[in-house]
Amino acid sequence: MPNTMALSDLIDGLQALGLCHGDTVMVHSAYTALGISDPELIIQALCQVLGDTGTLLMPGLSYAQQPPTVHDTRTTPTCVGFLSEYMRTRPGTQRSLHPTHSVCGIGARIPELLDSHLADRTPRGPHSPFNKLFHMDGGKILMLGCTLGPNTSMHAVEEYVVPPYLFGQPVTYHITDANGQIYAAIYTAHDFAGVEQRYNRVGLILSEPALRDGMVGKAHSYLIDAPTLLKEALVHLRHDPYFFVDRIDVDG
Repeated sequence: MPNTMALSDLIDGLQALGLCHGDTVMVHSAYTALGISDPELIIQALCQVLGDTGTLLMPGLSYAQQPPTVHDTRTTPTCVGFLSEYMRTRPGTQRSLHPTHSVCGIGARIPELLDSHLADRTPRGPHSPFNKLFHMDGGKILMLGCTLGPNTSMHAVEEYVVPPYLFGQPVTYHITDANGQIYAAIYTAHDFAGVEQRYNRVGLILSEPALRDGMVGKAHSYLIDAPTLLKEALVHLRHDPYFFVDRIDVDG
């Protein structure tokens, strides 16, 4: 797959979408849709738009790895796509300490976003970078080349309300940190038994400027204002805990 655009084209697309210097952005991505062969090109474009005061985050999720396997923050791969795994292994990237829902990132606000994640005992608790993003000026979520559906940042919103489908059983995980120290802790994982996620419904509750869409590379993409998403999504979840899911008819 050849590169069919310059770095400047990607930068123009991101800026037209509304990404700005100094923003903190969580990127959920479908890399192959972008039409480039070098993942470094999109990382460089994101970093140039964010500048030296901005911060780039990507999910480092590893929920596919189950206990009693030891999660090693240095080597355990992500299970959420090529670009996230590239980011994890890229020199200079840091990773938060969590067995299933870690976050990888670079930039100015990494210490405050990542350093306390070990204190959480759920996937998206108060110390999670996913949650902290909701309380930051310039906090944004970029759906890069994908629809609004795979916006796993929504799980952090759900933890505020705890709808009936959210949590499963507590499980003990062992985690190895960047210095080789091993921790053991009990975590309550997400479950989603009996439901199908429908986070594309964010498009029903947000409009510009909180939700913008446009082309980045060859891919249709969306940029979401994270604090506004939290505010509006909580209104709907508190009214209907099943607003962002469909219940599965197990008898039908």
